[in-house]
Amino acid sequence: MTDVANLEIYLDGAWRAVASVRVLGAAERGWEAGTDVGYSAGYALDNEGRTDAAALSVNLPVSLESTRGETWPPFLADMLPQGFGRQELLRQLGMPETSAASADWRLLLAGAGNPIGNIRVREAAVRLEEHALRDRRGFTEGEVVERGDAFTEHLVRHGLFVAGSSGVQGEWPKLLLAEGHDGLYYLDHALPDEDVAAHWLVKFSRGPSTALATILRLEAPYMELARHLGLDVYGRMRGGPRTLFIPRFDRAVTTAGVLRYAQESIASLCGLAGFGLAPSHNVALRRLAVVCSHRERDVVEYVRRDVANIALGNKDNHARNTAIQRRADGYVGLTPLFDFVPMMLHPDGIARRMRWESDDGGAPRWASVIRQAVDATGIEAAALTRALIEMVGPLRRLRQRALEIGVDEAIMDMQRASIDDIVSQLEAL
Repeated sequence: MTDVANLEIYLDGAWRAVASVRVLGAAERGWEAGTDVGYSAGYALDNEGRTDAAALSVNLPVSLESTRGETWPPFLADMLPQGFGRQELLRQLGMPETSAASADWRLLLAGAGNPIGNIRVREAAVRLEEHALRDRRGFTEGEVVERGDAFTEHLVRHGLFVAGSSGVQGEWPKLLLAEGHDGLYYLDHALPDEDVAAHWLVKFSRGPSTALATILRLEAPYMELARHLGLDVYGRMRGGPRTLFIPRFDRAVTTAGVLRYAQESIASLCGLAGFGLAPSHNVALRRLAVVCSHRERDVVEYVRRDVANIALGNKDNHARNTAIQRRADGYVGLTPLFDFVPMMLHPDGIARRMRWESDDGGAPRWASVIRQAVDATGIEAAALTRALIEMVGPLRRLRQRALEIGVDEAIMDMQRASIDDIVSQLEAL
């Protein structure tokens, strides 16, 4: 197994060989292994100092100097297969499904050929390209929606599920599908850009858990509630109760071709290489204020999202459920909202991960949050206060809107006290 991963970035309409990551010491240490990261000389000379879509990370500007670290560079963890995709890829590689960090490097080399964003591992991409023609089978939307678990198992038997999902992190089985101009759906890597009409992340329910099925069923309505609350929501989700089509915002189909935007998690933004760690909201906002092109807008959006998380019981607010987008024109900012679901229903009892450093025992004091956000970012307190007060009306109408679009009354009953508390606090600002 090689100790070097060659990295490519999609920039100016083509995949470009831009950098390499070399593991120092034992690769079996996984993300805890030391690394040396370096851009190629020609690429560095052409793009010196850039931190937008041309860079591997907003924290790793394009440079002639290499960077040595005691762990993997944090952006690599965003590309590492996790959840269901990780288990399937381990099976395909003949490794135990319980393999932990010792499998990480091998999984990266095999499974990061088509992840979210605009970076890929060349070794994994070659693996996908070898099977692209074999995998080029189109499905109707009905076939994808109606087969559910049976459809995903069909893909697994043909080695297709991993090819379509290994670069996507999360608990539910997922596929990256490209919708062709012919109206059929193909594995994302198998369809040439010129034949693509739209890009989708398709999420499937799995197993007998009623709670997990309910969480998936309510993801689309919850995103509409986020839109009702004024959050940045991209496109419209669609699908049946066990299958959800989610439009991708890291891709844009234009007359000039497909644009691929860089996407980097808050974990990577905050320099956290591993998994399970969560920065405080204060730390995340300090970093966002430094890198975002529109500081006030993104700080306001970030805080409003936390209001929505508390109001609707989305406790799984870990550092890879929020991300920044970086574009080739220099823009850096929060991505649209994603993974906004009623995680208070999860059978494992998910706890709220990212919190404010003060006055946050699970139910933040919003006057204190405003002070903390202002201290962390330097934005005007009046602008943030005004933005939160503007949420009062939509919050008062939240229950009615939720019932109109199919959210269970019992779920809104569960959240009534939280919503009422938020409204009371915001009215008092």
